[in-house]
Amino acid sequence: MTADDDLLFEVRTPLGFQVRLTRARWQLIVTAKHPIMAGREGEVRAALETPDEIRRSRTDPLVFLFYKAVQTRRWVSAVAKRQDDSGFLITAYPTDAIKEGVLVWPK
Repeated sequence: MTADDDLLFEVRTPLGFQVRLTRARWQLIVTAKHPIMAGREGEVRAALETPDEIRRSRTDPLVFLFYKAVQTRRWVSAVAKRQDDSGFLITAYPTDAIKEGVLVWPK
């Protein structure tokens, strides 16, 4: 199996960089970190491609939090790290609050 065989999806964000998500990474997220996200890959993809807002992490300037509303006062957050023109998904989770951090999109 090659790395491309393990690719679940790759999308371009409004910030101009690609985010890749492998099946192995997704399995780690839905088994060890946030089991509630199982089956919600489409929501994570939408958060990355067409977010309602994007914030820069307060602790790492290369990490961005993408938020997409799924209900009133409920969002899916997709957290990605940028490395030049590409990046990878760190984690994803449902939330009822948008974290602090500099709003970078939309401006």
